[in-house]
This record gives sequence, structure tokens and C-alpha cells, in this order.
Amino acid sequence: MSRIPGHIIEEIMNTSRIEEVIGEFVQLKRSGSNLKGLSPFTNEKTPSFMVSPAKQIFKCFSTSKGGTVVSFLMEKEHYSYPEALRWLANKYNIAIPEEQELTAEQLAAAGEKDALFIINEFAKNHFVASMNTTDEGKSIGLAYFRQRGFTSETIEKFQLGYCSNAGNDLTHTALEKGYKFEYLDKVGLSKEREGRTFDFFKGRVMFPIHSASGRVLGFGGRTLLNDKKIAKYFNSPESPVYNKSEILYGLYFAKSEIIKNDECLLCEGYTDVISMHQSGICHSVSSSGTSLTKEQIRLISRYTKNITILYDGDAAGIKASFRGIDLILEEGLNVKVLLFPDGEDPDSFARKNSQQDLLEFIVANRQDFIAFKAGLLFEQVANDPLEKAKLIKEIVHSISLIPDSITRSVYSQEIALKYALEEALITREVQRLRSGKWADAVEEPWLKDTPILQAPSLEPAVQEIQSSPSESIEKDLIRIMLKYGDQEISLNDQSRPCTVSEFIVEDLSQDELSFSDTGCQKIYETIVQGIAEQIIYTSNYFLRVQDTEMVQFASLLIGFEEELSESWVLKYKIYTKHESNDLGNTLMQTLYNFKQAKIGELIAAIQRQMQQEGLVEEEILTLLSKQMVYERVKQQLSTRNGRIILK
Repeated sequence: MSRIPGHIIEEIMNTSRIEEVIGEFVQLKRSGSNLKGLSPFTNEKTPSFMVSPAKQIFKCFSTSKGGTVVSFLMEKEHYSYPEALRWLANKYNIAIPEEQELTAEQLAAAGEKDALFIINEFAKNHFVASMNTTDEGKSIGLAYFRQRGFTSETIEKFQLGYCSNAGNDLTHTALEKGYKFEYLDKVGLSKEREGRTFDFFKGRVMFPIHSASGRVLGFGGRTLLNDKKIAKYFNSPESPVYNKSEILYGLYFAKSEIIKNDECLLCEGYTDVISMHQSGICHSVSSSGTSLTKEQIRLISRYTKNITILYDGDAAGIKASFRGIDLILEEGLNVKVLLFPDGEDPDSFARKNSQQDLLEFIVANRQDFIAFKAGLLFEQVANDPLEKAKLIKEIVHSISLIPDSITRSVYSQEIALKYALEEALITREVQRLRSGKWADAVEEPWLKDTPILQAPSLEPAVQEIQSSPSESIEKDLIRIMLKYGDQEISLNDQSRPCTVSEFIVEDLSQDELSFSDTGCQKIYETIVQGIAEQIIYTSNYFLRVQDTEMVQFASLLIGFEEELSESWVLKYKIYTKHESNDLGNTLMQTLYNFKQAKIGELIAAIQRQMQQEGLVEEEILTLLSKQMVYERVKQQLSTRNGRIILK
């Protein structure tokens, strides 16, 4: 893969907006001068993920991850540094030199996950080319998609393709290019039987399955034969890059529209999603024909709290999906249900109706889960009191799964009114069910009979790891260098002005002091090296280096600050003091704290040495004299304050 020139990297970093990129993965809301959302790295109920548009950094307080837009993509999508840059270049239409196809040697050098992603991308391109350039592909694969009513734009958007029926077309081509068979086998593209290799998806039209950032994770392949002995759909097997329980088909194309509409439409199959998108209803995704999982629901919750499930008229299939509704409720999301007319599904209905008609139908016919569940089942039990009681218990069970107490109360009132029951009766049953859930979670059966108003959270509290005082002081000094290192200052006892970083480096060098924290020392050494080359490195440099650990560390040091509204000054004439307004004092105080901490460490080390057994008198006197020197230095430190004046 060709190297990205430095000036192109600079353009990518200057053009990219972290709030726009992360906004494609997380629903962000304004919080002062920053943006806040649910962490994309963990399952949390309370938002602790912060984005600073001003500083172009992010911080996840649940996991302590942080960094720039590049490090976010590397962390979230497991991109390499060049891959993250290329993703951003593609998003912002920045031209980069043509990249060459990886050689077998380069592929061997890549990590396994990288290799699997590369092979999936190769396969996707191969299937697209096979459908659009071969006679078989055009007459079978392309003809099928045309018959389904898909336009050229839609086919290209979803990167649909065709796997030749020859038997080993993909496998043979891949092996010729030097790709390893073990990797082809691992992602389910190729198989071996009795010493013969063949294409797993031969003769099928292909649906690439993308991650939220657009990487190809796997494939769905549909047979065009009417043989009932042959499975209609094959999906890629589980692999290091594909876990079907954590993937939603179409999310890559739908995520921005889901955020825009604050709603996700959940379909069943690939063609349902494609037809909905072609009709202009682009906030649609699919669970790819599998039962809905908690991981998929949590994935949706990063973009919206509102889900509408689209069902065809198959009553048996709908009843089987009630578990999925319960899972959505349990995750604290709002769920509505839409039932299409008999014989229709999202695919067929979207092809027969305009975008406006389809939208109007959805708005007019979607209903909350109680009305839907009751309406669907009530006809079967209307004349049977026992079955009616069973139905009510099923609905109450669903209500008990809702984490929010107010929402539970509203639904309890609704079900009591609907079935002419006492609200207190429904409330007690909901509480009993929640008590049982909590009792099972903590393995204490006796709690099932203990009435509760609201069960405690089942999630362990996130505990902040506290740094030692010395660590905090070291990080504070590096923070000053990152934020203000290039600002010029003048010393009262020197004629030559210098920068903040130059002053700190010179001062610490005189006393031969270094940093105990490895992250701080690494950044400090880079700054020292830069000064030797007459370059002053500040936060902008460290947030753009390829070293992801350094990027994350630097972004954490810069931190998130709540900035006061301009109204405090403009309207109320209230002025607040910031460290940048008195940088000289801030610098000297930080240096003073740093040296105090260092001397404290040295004195503590001497005291530990003096407690060792077997020390002779001469050794004890030497240690005592060192301690006295350090104590005097400690007293004299404050006399150096006031040496600088800001230029």
C-alpha cells in the first residue's frame, strides 16, 4: 500500500471534523461547549462520552479511551493508522495517491484481522465485477436485481454482486494473487472437500454486510434456484471480523438518517432494507433474518432511542418476535410496531408505493407494543377468561422489563384502563416481577417476596482510577507545555525571550529532573528533541502522530473544560479568571509543585533507605546530609517565583 504524503495527512487532519465523524457512530447532544453521547465502546445507560469540537478530541469516561478523530476510528473500527486516514480522505473527498494492491508479502505482514478485512474487500470487488462484466453475471445476477426493481444507483450503493456458478472462480483468482487459503476459509468464502477447493457462495447473488464505518465484514448469498432442498440464503460464518449478533445490515447507509429522524425502522431481510432505501426511507436496517439480539439493540441505541419494527402479515412470525420486543424494552428503548397488509412486506409495499405514501402509512399505522400485542392476541381469547388473564400477564411481564419507573407507571395505567382492572393490582404485579428479576440476578431467592419500588441497577458502578498526587502534578506540567508551549515569555533576569517549553526544559535540565510517568516522559523527550531542532511541539503535533498511545495520552491531558457562556460578560458584566490570563503565575506555580513533588519523592526514598538494617554510621550520615540538602532546596523553591513576564 502506497505511503500517504505528509501534506496530504495535514490536509486530512485540518479538514476532518471530529463531531461529524463520531456523529455517524454516536447520537451526540450539546452539553455546554462540548457534545455528549452514550459510549460506543461499552454498554451504558447514562452518557459519559464527550466530544470537544473546539479541541477536536474525544474522551470516554466509561473506558478512559480518548484521542482524535483518527484514534477514534482506529479504536472503534480497528483500523490501522493509514486505513483511518484513507477513510477520512474518502469522506471529505480528499485525493490521495493511487494505492497499489497489496502483494502477498505485504498481506503476510499484516495482522490476521487486517488480512481478513482485505480479503473481504477483494471478494466484494470480485463479485461486483463478475456481475457487471461477465455474460453469466449479467444474465443471471444483474437480471435478478433488475427484476426486483433495483436501479443501477441502488445496486451500486449496496455493492451488490454475483458469485460465478463455475465452482472455484473466486478461490482460484484469490490464490493466484497470493491470498492464503486459510484466510479465505476463515471468512467463509472458500471451502475444501476431498482435496478440492471451491467457492462457498457459488451461483448466488451477493449482499455484502458492512460495519457502521463501511468495512465489509461478511456476505449474504441468495440462491436463484427453486430447489427446496437448497437453503435460500447462506450467510458468512462467524469469524474474527464478523459476529452476526452484533451487526445490522444497512446500518452503514442508514446511520445518519437514523440520527436525523431520531428513529430506526427495523426490517427482516436484505431486500426489505434495499427497497426501503430506494423509496427514500433511508433510516431502515435489518437483523438479516436472525432473531434480534441485545447487542444489535445496543448498537441502535447509539443513534436513537426509538425503534419501529416492520412486520409482514405472518401472524406466526410476529408471535415468535415478541421476545425481540421484550429485549428492546429491557434496554430502555421506545418500541412501536407496524403491521403491513396481508401478503405484503416492506420490500413489496415499498416498490408499490411512493415515498410520501409509504411515510404516511408508517405514521398512521404504527402502534405501541401494548396496543399491538393486545390487538393481535385478544381476538383469540376474548371469550376465555383464563386465556385473557394469561394475555394480561404477558403484557405486564413486558412492562416489568422497562428500566424507567415513570414509563412503567404510564403503561401500567394504560393496561389497567384497557382491561378495567385496578391500577394498584397491575403495579404490584410489575413490582413482584421486577423483584424476581433482581433476586435471580444476585442469586438471593428470598428477595422475590420483598416489595420494591425500583430495582437497583444491574450494572456495576464504574470506578475512576485515581492517580497519585505526584502523577497528577507531572501531568499538569506536561499539559502546560502542550497547551502553551509555543507562547513567548521574558525572564526578568534574562534579555533573551523564550517560549514556555524552552523555559521549562532549561529549568528542569539544570536540576537534572525527569518524569516518573512513562507517558509524560515520552512527550517530554519529544519536546526536548524538537527544541534541539528549533521546533516547538504543542498539542496539535501530538494529536496527529501515528503513535495511538501518545495521541490518547495527550488528549486526556488537554481534557474537557466547561466554558462559561458569553452572556456572563456581555449581559451580566461578570468576568472570570482563567489560567491563560495569568500564564506566568500558572507556569511558576506548576513548576514549583513539580519540584516540590520530586524533592518529596527523593526525601521519601532516603527515609526508606535509612530504615534498612545493617547500615553503618558513615552511610547514615551521608543519607542525612542528602536529606538536609533536599530540605533546604525545598524551602528555597518559592524564592524563584515571579521570574517571568508574558510578552
